[in-house]
Amino acid sequence: MHAIPQTERFPLQALARCIRETAQNLPFARPVGEIRAIGQSAVEIGGLSRWLHLGSRVEIATKRGPELAEVIRLDRDYALCRPYDARASISLTDNVYPRGELAFYPHESWRGRIIDALARPVDGGGTLRHGERPAGLAATPPPAMARQIVSRGVATGVRVIDTFTPICLGQRIGIFAGSGVGKSTLLSMIAHSASFDCLIVSLVGERGREVREFVEHTLGSAAHNAITILATGDESAMMRRLAPQLATSLAEYFRDLGQNVLLVMDSVTRYAHACREVALSAGEPPVARGYPPSVFTDLPQLLERAGPGAANQGSITGIYTVLVDGDDHNDPVADTVRGTIDGHIVLDRSIAEQGRYPAVNVLASLSRLAPRVWTADQAKAVRELKRLVARFEDTRDLRALGGYVPGADPELDRAVDLVPKLYRILGQQAADPPAADPFRDIAAALSGGL
Repeated sequence: MHAIPQTERFPLQALARCIRETAQNLPFARPVGEIRAIGQSAVEIGGLSRWLHLGSRVEIATKRGPELAEVIRLDRDYALCRPYDARASISLTDNVYPRGELAFYPHESWRGRIIDALARPVDGGGTLRHGERPAGLAATPPPAMARQIVSRGVATGVRVIDTFTPICLGQRIGIFAGSGVGKSTLLSMIAHSASFDCLIVSLVGERGREVREFVEHTLGSAAHNAITILATGDESAMMRRLAPQLATSLAEYFRDLGQNVLLVMDSVTRYAHACREVALSAGEPPVARGYPPSVFTDLPQLLERAGPGAANQGSITGIYTVLVDGDDHNDPVADTVRGTIDGHIVLDRSIAEQGRYPAVNVLASLSRLAPRVWTADQAKAVRELKRLVARFEDTRDLRALGGYVPGADPELDRAVDLVPKLYRILGQQAADPPAADPFRDIAAALSGGL
């Protein structure tokens, strides 16, 4: 018997794999499971454990059509599965079939489209064109030592960000805010930056009423270059957990093509809520304010996939909104995200109540990569401005009570003179043109006061 040449082995292996996959989908060859129990959040399936693993899918043949579910817990005798559709009508007589991993085939033509967490179009624009290369949902980031070094700054056009918390290509930064403090408006201003080749937006747990408004008004002219992945608040926790993973996989696809991608996720807190709901239904115990341990593993795994690519690849610049419950910036999700990413922009409700937008608290905000963007003079100017702002805010109550006497404290006199001017120049609306040189604008507004 002649040995098979090395050049012929791989086609034969590919053919064998194709035959196996085809055989698994034939009705007479597929293993069949049964529904053993149906709960409010999960379905117990027997007879399929040997063909399944955590994260794989099953197809439930209901009377209304096939329903997809994911394995969230696996035992020798049964598998606990959670349907992607919260409204799935499942009965004890339905058959169940294994479906393997969830995969999709992204394509450049997806730009400008709105899809759900299963990569199905929801914008009425027709079917999506599929690419040739499959992409999974649980990809690993490039090896740490193979990644490019982040060094190139991004001009967002937002004065307060470009001055105090500048962003670099490949950086991951969080916008920490309570509800109604202007984070969506700030996201729209960043999304219009011309520094990126592609925009990926993940809307997790949003109100259905706000989706069209976000795409048409918030994104506006940037929508044609964006792929929006949508999972509204009324969808299942499985879909809300899946949407950020799909968005990150799409960002990785375009990064591998050599493009610089802006990934906007609103919000990572609702992703954590979805992960918590799934983990609790799988039987995990809560350990920190109701969050099971796996949530604090899922968050870094998702966030670490963004960042700079390896050589000859592009980058993924991640903007993650963190919805702080009750304006508590020290809740477990906020702490975990802040410790993982490369900086945080804090939106302050008290600043928004004063009518100052963007409501960025420059003293509480930080970009860990800012020194790679600032010149020596700019870094010195920022330190001086922060010192004056801190002095101005620390004495706000004193001045309100009439305890401030001009001339008694030269540094306080300077802060009282310059900080209100600084606040006025940092104010910016979404309709305003982007700032080309924020340091020059600030210097002009302060009239050489620094």
